[in-house]
Amino acid sequence: MTHPAIEILEHPLSPYAQKVKIALTEKGVPFEAKIPGAIGSGQVSADFARANPRGEVPVLYVEGQAIFDSTIILEFIEDRFPDPPLLPASPADRARVRMIEDLVDTHYEAITWGLSEIANFKRATGDQATAMQAKAGEELSQLHAWLEDQLGDRPWFNGEAFGWGDLCVAPFVAGAIGFGFPPTGKLSDWFSRAAARPSVATSLNQAREMAAAMAGVAQIVEAGLFKRQYRDHRLEWMIRSGGLSVVQQGIERDNIRFNSAPVGGLGAL
Repeated sequence: MTHPAIEILEHPLSPYAQKVKIALTEKGVPFEAKIPGAIGSGQVSADFARANPRGEVPVLYVEGQAIFDSTIILEFIEDRFPDPPLLPASPADRARVRMIEDLVDTHYEAITWGLSEIANFKRATGDQATAMQAKAGEELSQLHAWLEDQLGDRPWFNGEAFGWGDLCVAPFVAGAIGFGFPPTGKLSDWFSRAAARPSVATSLNQAREMAAAMAGVAQIVEAGLFKRQYRDHRLEWMIRSGGLSVVQQGIERDNIRFNSAPVGGLGAL
């Protein structure tokens, strides 16, 4: 089967981009992945802004069309390349894995993003950092219990085969593990199976390589050359977890940004 040329604007550390790459790989669809220029600076090229007014990755280019938002991209991939299917067969199971995706995209991501703000970008230190990390651990433990309940006795979130639910969860759980909050029990066993799949392993290895290359990024943030995006669930988590001063300092130092206008930058990273 001949596939159309596909290009993805992404960042290897973005779990949203990771799930798109995993989906395409699982379907055997070749693609070229590129990191937008000046990503993280708060600036974005005109072409990128036209493709996604929010200036977020991932963006998928195919057949003359630019598609943004990871969930919408996954829907397109499933429609355009139906074999093998990534969504379960029954409407109820399709709804279940979509709800799982929505939860990890919002609540789970906000926690791992906040942990990155502390560990990698040094937004909080000392007792404040310790308290916020403890809060993150408590919430991740609760989410892991919920995910294990959703998994039930299934080998995969999708059921008998790896699919939509699994590729949406794996990047986020990998992030939590990287910050010292691994799952236990059945969820841990599930992640080991998922991480062994070539599609997932490749994406996670790319993320690890990028993380290693970003040593010293806290100094770049402090200098105002790198502006992290504070939006919706991320902002909520930071404030309710004791990081109001982090937000205030970021505004004062102009090294955080909000997505109320099409200004571009790291977006979903």
